[in-house]
Amino acid sequence: MVLLLILLCVLGYAVSRFRRGRGGWVFYGLAFVLFVASACGPVPMWLAMHLQAPYASRPAITWMPRNAIVVLGAGNTLIFATGDVIPPVNAGNRLIESYTLYRECKQSGNDCKLIVSGGDGSHVGKSEAAVYGDSLLRMGLPRDDLMLESRSMSTWQNAAFVQPMLKAYAPQRVVLVTSAMHMRRAQKAFEHFGIDALPVRGDYIGLWYSWLPTSQSLALTDRCLHEYAGVLLYDIYNAMGWTPPSSRPAAR
Repeated sequence: MVLLLILLCVLGYAVSRFRRGRGGWVFYGLAFVLFVASACGPVPMWLAMHLQAPYASRPAITWMPRNAIVVLGAGNTLIFATGDVIPPVNAGNRLIESYTLYRECKQSGNDCKLIVSGGDGSHVGKSEAAVYGDSLLRMGLPRDDLMLESRSMSTWQNAAFVQPMLKAYAPQRVVLVTSAMHMRRAQKAFEHFGIDALPVRGDYIGLWYSWLPTSQSLALTDRCLHEYAGVLLYDIYNAMGWTPPSSRPAAR
């Protein structure tokens, strides 16, 4: 979003400077309107609503004899004062939701594995899978039911690297846990690799208006645009035949 605003201002300056007219103010005006609409809430609210709405409700789950819960990473946080690496704030709800689902599955008397997927995308020396896995173990998850995928550096790789783990375990039910904002892009990747997973949102971002511009609204706009761009790129790559052939669903 910031780059788009800068581009509009640069275009406005170029038009005013080289054409010596008032056309540049059109670009300045567009930049101002876009900034206000983004920083005060209308744009991110509209974008986020369409991304999150399909996952607002938590689905009822019928557990099968063999189940796999896949939770996707959201980065890591390095505490510079101590050197410790911990899950970031926005990963907390994913961990809570995935562990809650695991408990529900086990209480139903069925077998269940929890797969954490995520490499060291934050470049802090530890993978998301390892850091989140430690948190889940402290929450009470049995080590035998924890599976770690620690190589992936993108949503696409999350799906690609989890696929063989699911094939080896052969679950009859797969549940995918990530943020509601991220779920559409994650589902596209997992479906491409033949993983028919039931989506369960780990978190849902609240929406608001503000009379004054806020950095939170600008950040939310950027995050939404990132998700839409990811979905669009997948569709383009798929249409151009630049992605591997789709697989049949591995589980439902």
